[in-house]
Amino acid sequence: MPSVDWLKNVPIAHRGLHDMNKKHWENTLSAFDAAASAGFAIECDVHLSADGKAIVFHDGTLDRVTGSQGNIDELTAEQAAKLRVGGTNDHVPTLAESLRLIGGRVPIVIELKGIPGRDDGLVKAVANDLAGYEGQAAIMSFDHHLIRLFGKDAPGIPAGLTAEGLRDENLEAHFSMLAYDIDFVSYNVHHLENRFVDFVRGTLDLPVISWTVRNLAEKAISDAIVDQITFEGFDPRTA
Repeated sequence: MPSVDWLKNVPIAHRGLHDMNKKHWENTLSAFDAAASAGFAIECDVHLSADGKAIVFHDGTLDRVTGSQGNIDELTAEQAAKLRVGGTNDHVPTLAESLRLIGGRVPIVIELKGIPGRDDGLVKAVANDLAGYEGQAAIMSFDHHLIRLFGKDAPGIPAGLTAEGLRDENLEAHFSMLAYDIDFVSYNVHHLENRFVDFVRGTLDLPVISWTVRNLAEKAISDAIVDQITFEGFDPRTA
């Protein structure tokens, strides 16, 4: 099992170091460069493009981020690159572009966004981009059908479960994913503390990070329970 203790070391900038999409937008090369320059780790989201590339984008639809209509997975990587993000000069980047920019300066945690029936090859595409990458990198997902592929399609890459919920059915579903040899967990800060997180940290001794922390009060809650924060909208170094 690969070590992911590096996840504990520095706060993780949610979708890069952006300003809540005022001038500097999420999941852009600018946001990633700002995070790396500040010494923060980076979290980003990826979808599968129509031509089988991992492209950095959170939503399934284009409208919120680009003002265009349609679905992100219906575009090729080249078509996505022609879209401007939030009216800025930033374009929708590929994961490969993003990794070249970051260049191992800080760790990166890549969240895979699944669309059942339309995401075949996503895990392999991300693994291909990470092949030979010399920086610290990990993958994670909410989507259990993708996590089941991590060991086969992305062997050797540190892999985690993104999760939330406090109800028994939520927690039992999360426990079922431990059968797939996950290396860490990323949990909703508003759903701490719970027996799943306690088991992962206390019994399995695996790192747990939280998402998404937006102020110092939430950081204090997270710091008391888990190992590191994924943050946006404030500077965690002011604590």
